[in-house]
Formats: sequence, structure tokens, C-alpha cells
Amino acid sequence: MARVKRGVTARARHKKVLKLAKGYRGRSHSTFRTALEKVEKGLRYAYRDRRNKKRVFRALWIQRINAGVRELGLTYSQFIAGATKAGIALDRKILADLAVREPEAFKAIVAQAQAALGK
Repeated sequence: MARVKRGVTARARHKKVLKLAKGYRGRSHSTFRTALEKVEKGLRYAYRDRRNKKRVFRALWIQRINAGVRELGLTYSQFIAGATKAGIALDRKILADLAVREPEAFKAIVAQAQAALGK
């Protein structure tokens, strides 16, 4: 049986890792052994942060809605309760965008939520 020579596959593996390590500092972008460690760690961070990103953005939207609503005399939780009672089916992303870019439209939505609360 012929012997297996691994030069081609090893080089392909090394090239793949070094391509992912492009832009790293020091030996991390040019030496396979250190590049492999950095790339694996980077991929772990990327996997984790794809999930964290959703939490971070939801928190940002809530902060923006809260700031917009407090100017109009309500708290965030009161506004959400009123919006639910009023049947407003806009999600937090859209509400936050309205609070920042369309203050008049947001004011109308807040008025509907206040009316549903009976304030």
C-alpha cells in the first residue's frame, strides 16, 4: 500500500487558519501555532457574542423608550402596560426608533397608552 504524504492537506489547513488570523498583532497572524489559539478563542467570542448582541440591543431599546416616555410623564413599565391594554402591537425596536426619529408619532402612541391606563 502506498504511503500517505500529508504536505498538501497540512498546508491547506495552515492557510485556512492563517487567513482567519489576518489582522492580528505580533506573531499571532503569521505563526500557525499561535494563530490557531487566537483564532479558536476569537471564534468562541464570536459565537458567544452573537447571542449577547440580542440582549444588548433589547436593553438599548428599552432605555430609549424609557427616556422618551419619561419626557411625557410616564415610566417604561406603565407605558408597556398601557400599550398592551390599548392593543398596540409594535415591538420595542420600532418603538425605540419612533422615540428617536419620529417624536410626534411616538407622542401619539404614548397618548393612546395613557388613555388605556385611564390617566
